[in-house]
Amino acid sequence: MSKILILADEAEPMLWEHLDRRRLEGVDLILSAGDLPASYLSFLTCFTNAPILYIRGNHDDRYATQPPEGCECIEDTIYDFNGIRILGLGGCMRYNMGVNQYTEREMRRRIRALRFKLWRKKGVDILLTHAPAYHLGDDTDRCHTGFSCFIDFMDKYHPKYLIHGHVHQSYKFDFKRTHEYKDTHIINAFKYYYLDYPD
Repeated sequence: MSKILILADEAEPMLWEHLDRRRLEGVDLILSAGDLPASYLSFLTCFTNAPILYIRGNHDDRYATQPPEGCECIEDTIYDFNGIRILGLGGCMRYNMGVNQYTEREMRRRIRALRFKLWRKKGVDILLTHAPAYHLGDDTDRCHTGFSCFIDFMDKYHPKYLIHGHVHQSYKFDFKRTHEYKDTHIINAFKYYYLDYPD
């Protein structure tokens, strides 16, 4: 069993300002689904030996010049952690001219460009995104609408998990952290969540 700590959108005080080291005990891997201060992720590297992998959220333009130190960006690539194949696709639906924003067509193009890597790796186990999939934990405004191509991705590659952020708990009165879609468990990583990944 691998214990994975997933993070997104808001820094958890018990992992930063009021660090409780017990929160990091037994953690084998940390995944950031975006929109977190680079200094927060860099801080965590000082208190754990677990690799920290990240993608960019729509507010992470600053990562271009000040990326999280000691962490690894997995945008548009497949990272293998002890046999767990993780694909990163950051960004959200385009709502202005921000760097980490994409139209539906642009996101589909990113996925198509990965076809050879996906074929070579025989798919992935975890799809790590910032935005959710369409109508599976997204919201109704343009910025927080999910991508339909993530649905198509799940239909074709059947990842065990889709982990995303972007939609905060305070945004929706009926906020749900988890959803199920066919073979895929979907988790909103808002703040933090522990995932026990079976070997």
